[in-house]
Amino acid sequence: MTVQPAFDPSRLMVTGHSGFIGKHFCAAYGGIPLTDQDGLVDLGDSLRVRSAVAAIAPQAVLHLAAQSSVADSFHDPAATIATNFLGTLNLLQALNAMCFQGAFLYVGSADVYGRVTEDELPARETQPLRPRSPYAVSKVAAEALCYQWSQTENFRIVLTRPFNQIGPAQDRRFVIADVAWQIREMRHKRTPPLLVTGDIDVTRDFTDVRDTVRAYRMLLETGLNGEVYNICSGHESSVRSLVLEMLSIAGVQAELKVDSARLRPGEQRRMVGDPQKINKGINWMPRIPLETTLADLLNEMENRTL
Repeated sequence: MTVQPAFDPSRLMVTGHSGFIGKHFCAAYGGIPLTDQDGLVDLGDSLRVRSAVAAIAPQAVLHLAAQSSVADSFHDPAATIATNFLGTLNLLQALNAMCFQGAFLYVGSADVYGRVTEDELPARETQPLRPRSPYAVSKVAAEALCYQWSQTENFRIVLTRPFNQIGPAQDRRFVIADVAWQIREMRHKRTPPLLVTGDIDVTRDFTDVRDTVRAYRMLLETGLNGEVYNICSGHESSVRSLVLEMLSIAGVQAELKVDSARLRPGEQRRMVGDPQKINKGINWMPRIPLETTLADLLNEMENRTL
């Protein structure tokens, strides 16, 4: 296989550049969005994708674009699979058509692990995949597709499974950002001191989004072809502990109330990943303490309009 170990940063193409992760990545490292003269290119439109990719002629690609809502995937599984699997296929075929020989980073999800028993924790890259939602199925399928291309085509493809990413500018569909919004409203006396949540006694492996995008940049440079890397801290924290920390940072006292509509039947109680492969492979580990992440999210939320 012929590959380019490095690339010109000005020739890095980013799909999903306007999303939570994409905005942070492009702010830190730059990137060319997948657009043409008519605007943003839908990955479902194979002809426009091929034309836009040929015009951009990237030397590296960060593939972030996806339908990322688990809830939405249950409402419309076909659309989720079309976006996440067929959209990835269209992108790969467009790169092949322009004789791409650079680096391609596929951003998957730790949701592909599905149900993990406590004696199997921390989840490692060798863990069996047991997807439990159409979203997770679509990510397993797209990951398998990317692995196949890494073995049969002429460019380097690196695979990732990020765990829970949090930080400034995250959408309120995600629990920590929603809590930050509620705290903001309580701090300004616009709502009573009642914080509504789902199950906050589950544990998750949280990483600051700014650490995550640094991992993506490093993997584009030196990640191994066909290898999959967990992106995680290796530490589990309860959602409750983060909620209480945010209340403390904001100087807000509130009653916590569980909303039964936010509960997910059969939800994984504990989840934590094993970061040894990425730690050893590219010398990456998180740098930003969770306390800093939460403070930055609260500060950013002050200036947000939703």
